[in-house]
Amino acid sequence: MAIGQPAPVAVLHTLDGQTLSTADMRGQVVILTFWATWCDPCREELPILSRFAAAHAAQGLRVLGFCLDGPDRLAQVRTVAETLSFPVGLLPSPWFGAYGRIWRIPVSFAIDRAGRLAYDGWNDPHPAWTPEKLRRVVLPLLSA
Repeated sequence: MAIGQPAPVAVLHTLDGQTLSTADMRGQVVILTFWATWCDPCREELPILSRFAAAHAAQGLRVLGFCLDGPDRLAQVRTVAETLSFPVGLLPSPWFGAYGRIWRIPVSFAIDRAGRLAYDGWNDPHPAWTPEKLRRVVLPLLSA
């Protein structure tokens, strides 16, 4: 998995029963974000990402939220998900295909309109989204 190469397909099974695949999102900019209800940096990042996603949805931004909480915490996950502008689903395993084992959260990946990996959170020592980082990383993808 390398920047500029085709991004591995990611599939989100949402809390409301939808199946969303990045393979169907060509032409849009997609952020995959991995989080948990018990992760304080995640809880700080989620509202920032949600506001940004809502503000830029018309420009073709999609965010898919993968929650690492177990099914026993579904009520807490739903409470957080209700506050977000993007779909959320539970990650059934910490292993996520070519993205590897999700061992540090929050972590995110961005995919450009051509389906190429544009941002790899594993390579970022400060992986949480901030308004500045979203402007720096995602806005150029949206204007491309």
